[in-house]
Amino acid sequence: MWTLRAAVRRGLPLLRAACSFREGFAPAPRDRRVHALSTFGGKNPGKGRLLSGSGGEAIARKGQKEEDEEEDETGEEDEEDEELLLEREPLLPQGAQRVFLLHPDVKWGTKKPTLTRAELQVAEAKTLVHTLLNWSVEETMILSTKTPDKKLVFGKGNFKLLTEKIRGSPHITSVFLNVERMSPLTKKELEAAWGVEVFDRFTIVLHIFRCNAMTKEAKLQIALAEIPLLRSNLKNEVAQLDQQGGGSRYIMGSGETLMQIQQRVLKEKEIKIKKALEKLKKRRHLLRSQRKKRELPIISIMGYTNCGKTTLIKALTGDASVQPRDQLFATLDITAHSGSLPSHMTVVYVDTIGFLSQLPHDLIESFSATLEDVAYSDVIIHVRDISHPETDLQKASVLSVLKNLNLPNQLLDSIIEVHNKADLVESYESTEPNAITISALLGHGLEKLKAEIESAVLKATGKKLLTLNIKLEGAQLSWLYKEATVQEVDVMPENGTANVKVIISNSAYGKYRKLFPM
Repeated sequence: MWTLRAAVRRGLPLLRAACSFREGFAPAPRDRRVHALSTFGGKNPGKGRLLSGSGGEAIARKGQKEEDEEEDETGEEDEEDEELLLEREPLLPQGAQRVFLLHPDVKWGTKKPTLTRAELQVAEAKTLVHTLLNWSVEETMILSTKTPDKKLVFGKGNFKLLTEKIRGSPHITSVFLNVERMSPLTKKELEAAWGVEVFDRFTIVLHIFRCNAMTKEAKLQIALAEIPLLRSNLKNEVAQLDQQGGGSRYIMGSGETLMQIQQRVLKEKEIKIKKALEKLKKRRHLLRSQRKKRELPIISIMGYTNCGKTTLIKALTGDASVQPRDQLFATLDITAHSGSLPSHMTVVYVDTIGFLSQLPHDLIESFSATLEDVAYSDVIIHVRDISHPETDLQKASVLSVLKNLNLPNQLLDSIIEVHNKADLVESYESTEPNAITISALLGHGLEKLKAEIESAVLKATGKKLLTLNIKLEGAQLSWLYKEATVQEVDVMPENGTANVKVIISNSAYGKYRKLFPM
């Protein structure tokens, strides 16, 4: 067992690690055996004993010290485990790839897409491929199918034509089959028939996510999304090993088959990832609590991938550190940026992951914890790339995901729709009365948008817009500058007072009235 665990911790493939059992077992290291025995009845084997006299007190102090040291070591081991959980083998081959993009078009039935069209999916698939370094789409084909779930995806006639086409194109190095997931059996059969590697949408998107993930949380979420893929590959590898007479045999001394051991190791990995994500979730909850105490309004920026969300945040905040990139899924981590509205009210803009039509289910699930933050927003801004030919379908995809997040109806009803990239459409005028047309890149329409955001924030947070008459000689004005948003001060020197226009929360106004009674 120690051989397997050590191999997995070093990031070796599960199958190769488990196969080492045939060569014999390595004995458990002594320190691990001692640690295992000491933890049998708790962290300290002597913890439950009755200790008396000075010697007993010394032993107790020693035991407590050892326990504290062990807890420190456990914390360090947890951090080490988190790093090891992120060690993975490449999903895609290294170097340049000349891709044949193949899209199975389901014309009818339950598998027919409802929020997109074949042409949009192919255009997105091309963009996904071009996101990868040194990858290019050499040829594209949309082919009808009645049997998308069958082993060969297409009917016999179409499959024969495809095989002749791909086999007769020596410049093609791989095929991108634009489906959410292929079964291991389908992948094996297609690669055997076509003589090149075949990838599905899940593998491509997952690889892009890997490349763009910056924080530990995003990396752990991606590692969690990979678990179903690893399980699927595991079944296929063990099935191949069974044909050689080795997959179902019991591993000497363990009482488990190779398959059972590997499934258990994967389950342990999944539990550790979820545990690490839960810790990070608690940190996010703490940050939300701190923002709530400071009464900072939260504005979530959402939209289809590459619609210009990050560019808009940079334009609204003036934050030079924000660097937008013209590519899919450039943002995977929820990031917060401070900005101010026309009234000088401070708000927090939250940049979120972009959406995609038919985003693989496992990826949505793994990032659901991150998207939970959206539910705590005061206002949502839905950014649309109005220059995209399928902008209406993109809108439908985003709204569909938002509804599935179980957001409060009040929040969904107050969404501000922004038509971005209007500079790319000649003489663009929105036909939707409540939409705000902008160009985040050029700065057009931002003042109108900020005014709309301010109005929505005041409504959502219950803040008041008041004019207060104060005495200049007292501490009222300095208190208001500290606890509220001062918009305007009209000084009346003849009587030593001023009319101060402020935006103030209900709680702050209550404190004001107690401190400075009328």
